[in-house]
Amino acid sequence: MQHCGRAQFQLRHLKEHGACFYDEIVEGTGLLRTQVEDALAELVVVGLVHSDSFAGLRALLIPSDRRKPLGEGRRKRRTALFGIEDAGRWALVRRPARKPASGRGMDEPDQDVVEHVARTLLRRYGVVFWRLLEREAAWLPPWRDLLRMLRRLEARGEIRGGRFVASVTGEQFALPEAVAMLRETRRAPLAGKWISLSGADPVNLVGTVVPGPRVPAVTGNRVLYRDGVAIGTLVGGVTQWIVELQMAEQREAESALVKRQPGSPLLAYLS
Repeated sequence: MQHCGRAQFQLRHLKEHGACFYDEIVEGTGLLRTQVEDALAELVVVGLVHSDSFAGLRALLIPSDRRKPLGEGRRKRRTALFGIEDAGRWALVRRPARKPASGRGMDEPDQDVVEHVARTLLRRYGVVFWRLLEREAAWLPPWRDLLRMLRRLEARGEIRGGRFVASVTGEQFALPEAVAMLRETRRAPLAGKWISLSGADPVNLVGTVVPGPRVPAVTGNRVLYRDGVAIGTLVGGVTQWIVELQMAEQREAESALVKRQPGSPLLAYLS
């Protein structure tokens, strides 16, 4: 997975210096505070960096217009929102080396790990197929290993196999409750409701599963849906329309795109 130059630079800094506070990263890298924050968000999304407190994740998920201004200390109001300076240290995600069990080679995957990842992906998406791995971290088990586990879960009767997404080739698997929800959604009348989601949301499948330009999984980017169809994107402050709209519709869509919708899903992590 490719990362921007600032994120790579920051990754090298953490590798060389170990866990650092936000101010230490700013001072050590010489980057602007906003650049450090954007790089941290990208590294967290791909599972390379984490914070030693939940304040770090909260700071990255809070919209920029509601965050505490950088460098101005804590707000005096009791309802003050956490800023990224309130987070603890930032460090690389350490993953223990796999130890082979008796009779199992080093290259053979740990089946408990593969099953955990497969079940996590099913809970995240409801329906799982090979193209979804393009949105996930590169350290996940390869599709061939996940496919064996998914077939095993289907044989146990725990999940369903079939063709749930018409535009995707290859085997697909779904949770039983997801199949029921898909049927209900298909029968439901179109509501015409705008839903604007963060680019870091798992539902951001533009450019991989649904048509349109790929939207980097960064919290500041946005994707606008209407009745399950991707309408437009907001990347780096630039709006791009996937579907042609009338002028009145476009103004309404642009207003919905830049505003966070209440109750929209937040980023889910594999854990």
